[in-house]
Amino acid sequence: MQKLPLNILASLPLGELRYFDTIGSTNDEALAWAIQGAPDCSLVVADEQTQGRGRAGRRWITPRGTALAFSLILRPTPAETNSPALVTGLAAISVVEALKKAYCLEALIKWPNDVLIGRKKIAGILVESVWAGDCLDAMVVGIGVNVLQESQPAQKELLFPATSLEAELSAADEKRHHDCNLAVDRWRLLREIVATFLEWRPRLGSEDLRNAWERYLAFRGEPVRVWTGSEQPLIGHIIGLAGDGRLRLLVGERIEVIPFGEIHLRPSL
Repeated sequence: MQKLPLNILASLPLGELRYFDTIGSTNDEALAWAIQGAPDCSLVVADEQTQGRGRAGRRWITPRGTALAFSLILRPTPAETNSPALVTGLAAISVVEALKKAYCLEALIKWPNDVLIGRKKIAGILVESVWAGDCLDAMVVGIGVNVLQESQPAQKELLFPATSLEAELSAADEKRHHDCNLAVDRWRLLREIVATFLEWRPRLGSEDLRNAWERYLAFRGEPVRVWTGSEQPLIGHIIGLAGDGRLRLLVGERIEVIPFGEIHLRPSL
C-alpha cells in the first residue's frame, strides 16, 4: 500500500509529524517526544508497528501496509486536565464518525475504548499520560484500526471477535448508497479520524459530547457482564453514561456506576 502522502494532512492544524516505515510502538515514541517538548497536536504515524499494545498490556501488532497505527500528542486544555477520561470517548467518537463519513459504515463503541462494527472489533484506543509532578503535562492518544483483512489477529489470540475495514466494505457492498466510498484507503481514514477529533475537541466535557458517546454505545439496553477486577462479574443492562463518562449499569433494581480502569465488558447473550 502507498506510504503516507504528507499533503493529505496539510490542511489540518497539527503540530509536527513523525512518520516511520516501522516502529516498536507509536505510543512509546509519542510519550518520549512529549517529554522532549513536542507541540500540541503532534502526530506519530507508522506503516508497521511491531510492539504495539492495548489496555492491560495486550499486544496490538500492525503488519506492514495493512492497518492504521498512530498516536496524537495533546498538551491538555483545562477541560482535558479536569476530565482526562473523556479523551478516550472523544477518540472513540472520532473513529465512529470517520467510518461513517468516509465509508458509510455504522460503528458503535464498546465502552470504554473499542470500536465495533457488527459486534466485531475494528479499532482500539489507548490513552496515556505524561505528568510533571502533580500536573498533567501531556496526553498521548493511540489509535489502531484494522484496515486490510491481513491486519486481523489470529482467532486464537483474540479475546473478542475482530473485523477489518476491507471485510466490512466487502460485506456491505450490495447495500451501499451510490455516494459511499468503496476504495480501501487507510490514509483517507487517518485524515478523517484526526479531523473529526479536532472538530470535537473544543466540546470536551460538553453535553453534546456525552450525548454522542452515549448514542454510539454498543450493547445499550442489552444484558452484559462487566469485570472490574474481581472474579465475579456484574451482570446487568447498559443504560447510558454518567456525566463524566463512567458507565451506568442497571443491576437488578439498582444502578451501578462503573469507573474507568481495567474493565472487561462482554455481552451476556
